[in-house]
Amino acid sequence: MSVPVPTSLLAVEGLHSGYGRIPILGGITLSVREGEFVGILGHNGMGKTTLLRTLMGYLPATAGRVRLDGADITRRSPTARARAGIGYVPQGREIFPALSVRENLRMGCLLSRRGEDETIADILTTFPRLKAYLDRPGGALSGGEQQLLALARCLCGGPRILLLDEPTEGIQPSIIEEIIETLRRIGRERGIALLLVEQNLSCITGLSERVLILQKGVITREVPPDIARDRALLDDFVGMA
Repeated sequence: MSVPVPTSLLAVEGLHSGYGRIPILGGITLSVREGEFVGILGHNGMGKTTLLRTLMGYLPATAGRVRLDGADITRRSPTARARAGIGYVPQGREIFPALSVRENLRMGCLLSRRGEDETIADILTTFPRLKAYLDRPGGALSGGEQQLLALARCLCGGPRILLLDEPTEGIQPSIIEEIIETLRRIGRERGIALLLVEQNLSCITGLSERVLILQKGVITREVPPDIARDRALLDDFVGMA
């Protein structure tokens, strides 16, 4: 009896993008299956953030295709992509600092197909640390707690795939471990796929089933997490460390 081959949830083909006349992405091709965690590793300036912003629709693609569950979304707006099931947590988190934690979560519920109270109660089961801070301004939280809030707010919209940009940047190690475990739980319990941009090797290898190397706007190769885990081995293999 044959086993069905998983189809791609997100499929990117020959994607080009940039800023005005400055090209950054030079033909990205990648795929992410339902529930799969894929990491993207690269030095600063290689196009990692540009890739996520283009996938989310904040930057226009100048060539290539982006498909979500088979549907071409290359020309869709960021809002349309979010409604279709793409969630995005940018570098720097971008929570609403003057709003309370509860109000931040309510903003995330604008895309939810369930009631607001039900959605927030469900999300807090995955982010129990936030329960004690519901009435506290988002800007009063630590950097790690703000990252957890950004993740929780994004998940309130019910995405099928999460685009995550440098989630451990500037965060203390104890919270990094909590973020990693929370993301594992999200994948395990909610079946959400993840495309993760990260320079922290322990984070990207601890989460990713596959690691893609991005250099000068192009995916140059794929490496297994055990190679990406070792800086010396990674340097010997792809010149990345």
